[in-house]
Amino acid sequence: MKLIPQNDYILVEPIKQEKVTKGGIYIPDTASEERPMRGKVIAVGPGKMNDKGERMPISVKVGDEVIFKKYAPDEIKIDDKEYYFIKDDDILAVIEY
Repeated sequence: MKLIPQNDYILVEPIKQEKVTKGGIYIPDTASEERPMRGKVIAVGPGKMNDKGERMPISVKVGDEVIFKKYAPDEIKIDDKEYYFIKDDDILAVIEY
């Protein structure tokens, strides 16, 4: 199955937070059970239309790792796998390594 986001929606696969950071700091269950705010972009829509009828480009591309607003995503499950639909405006940052 292939999901194709519409307008300015972005399909993101959430990245779960680790129980222990790379520096060895323990993260309690209450914090790690919260909804992730990081994810990998799986698909992007064509962009929303502006007042002139032109498509506004999406700010991220497939493969980008992003940070997004905590309560922004619409959650869906496909074959027991969780995905989020997020609007382009709800992306706070792209993570570069």
